[in-house]
Amino acid sequence: MNRDLTKISSFFETEYPLNKDGLKELLDLFSVKRFKRNSKILISNTEEKQLRFLNQGIVREFYTSKDRETNINFYTEPQFITDLSSFIYDLTTKKYQEALTDIELLVIDKNSFRQILKKYECGKSFIDLSFQKLLKQKELFEYNRVTKSPEELYNDLLIYKQNWLLTIPQYHLASFLNITPETLSRIRKRVS
Repeated sequence: MNRDLTKISSFFETEYPLNKDGLKELLDLFSVKRFKRNSKILISNTEEKQLRFLNQGIVREFYTSKDRETNINFYTEPQFITDLSSFIYDLTTKKYQEALTDIELLVIDKNSFRQILKKYECGKSFIDLSFQKLLKQKELFEYNRVTKSPEELYNDLLIYKQNWLLTIPQYHLASFLNITPETLSRIRKRVS
C-alpha cells in the first residue's frame, strides 16, 4: 500500500529530532490504515496496541456516560492520536475515538516501537517530550474548563482552533464546550 510519509517525517524533524538512521528505521515500520467516516478507532476498556499518526482527516475523542457523550478533543492536523498512557503503560483506555471524515492513519505496533526505543537513545526523549506536552495541554484544558465561560471558551477556539469551527459539526463543538447546540448558536450570533 502506498505510504505518504512526508507529514510524519516533517513532524518528527520539527517536534522530536531523531538521528537520521533511527528516523528512517522508525518510518519504515509504519503501515497505512484507512477508516471510513463514523468508524471507531479507539474503544473504551481496550488497550492501545498501536502508535497512530493521523495523516489525513478529522478524528474526535470523547468519553461516554450512561446518557451522553462528551467530546474532549479533536484532531485535525497531522499528529499522533494515540492514548499514550494506555500505549506506554499497558493500561486500558477510558476514551473513544471516532473518524469524523474518511481518515488515513500511519500505524506501528507496540512491540516494534518498543524495539526501536531500546535501540536508539533518542526514543526515550520522544516519550518524555510527548508526556510533557500532553500534561501541559491537559492542565490548560482543565483550567480553562473550570475558569472560563462557554463564550470565553468559544473565543479561544476562534483564536487558537479556527479550523475546528470550519470543519467540525456544531453539535460536536457544543459537546466539547459542555453546552447545548442552541446555546452555541446564540454565542455565535453574539460574537459575530
